[in-house]
Amino acid sequence: MRIAVIGAGNWGTALAIHAARAQHEVAIWSRNRSVVESLNENHFNSSYLTGIEIPETVIATSELDLAINDVELIILASPSQAVRGLLVQMAPKMKSQMILASATKGIEIESGKRISEIVDEVIEAAARPRFVCLSGPSFAKEVVQKHPTAVVAAGNDAESRELVQSALSFENLRIYTNDDLVGTELGGSVKNVIAIAAGMVSGLGFGSNSIAALITRGLAEISRLALSQGAKVETMMGLAGLGDLVLTCTGSLSRNRFVGEELGKGRSLDDITSGMHEVAEGVKTTLAVKRLADKLEVEMPITNEVHAVLYERKLVKDAVSRLMARPLRTESIQ
Repeated sequence: MRIAVIGAGNWGTALAIHAARAQHEVAIWSRNRSVVESLNENHFNSSYLTGIEIPETVIATSELDLAINDVELIILASPSQAVRGLLVQMAPKMKSQMILASATKGIEIESGKRISEIVDEVIEAAARPRFVCLSGPSFAKEVVQKHPTAVVAAGNDAESRELVQSALSFENLRIYTNDDLVGTELGGSVKNVIAIAAGMVSGLGFGSNSIAALITRGLAEISRLALSQGAKVETMMGLAGLGDLVLTCTGSLSRNRFVGEELGKGRSLDDITSGMHEVAEGVKTTLAVKRLADKLEVEMPITNEVHAVLYERKLVKDAVSRLMARPLRTESIQ
């Protein structure tokens, strides 16, 4: 297939490498001209996944129109808060026969919309590509190092999700499909908020008991929000739900967990993020999820406490104490 990857961060670069290994024609877009030059001239990304050789067949460009011109599959791998602006620029070149696979995990702050909803809003129906969400437990570095990895391609159209599955299932990457777009998108987004909370707990010096409790109740919290929007319980128990949550809350490569750990150690958010090379989606997604949960009247106590630490200057130890002091109740996601 002719594939365009929009975004040359860690995950976009990894997907471009993987798609090229699977013998597809791959173009990758970055607004950073030095990254584009490094990719084309040296076959390395000068800023992300440094040290990983990129197949010579991957062509980089800083021109969006060139990247997506006459491609069959567009993989969106940009930060979630940049998606709307990119889609507006891409819209004139979009065609209904294309497939747009989102590998972006996040919710728009201002609108509370998922990526698929932004696509529906920005691109006219006659030119709108078929949408698939690609999500699951997948650190970019491990994918390019050929560690066995399994993710989900979710969408409302069976043919489209199966095309993404067949195109990108290769060697170490195995792709499953499901028809629960809402659950897959929300699971991949909200888990980043819970991962910040898991990092906070770890940063305070608490151990496995605390992390296990946080993950379990975090899954209940994600499920409450997702089910309120029509998602399926099975999705929450699968790769895009529990699988991605466990990885992001426990993995040493998790940027969101790192932010939480450093907060737990007493560093300020500005200090932490100013030293990071790539976006921790959970920081801004926390704002979006809090607003969405409040609007829908869905109880999300962990999200509320993460929000209080990030944006209301609450101490991490006070946030954890608040969660432990909540009224006793029956274990349920209701």
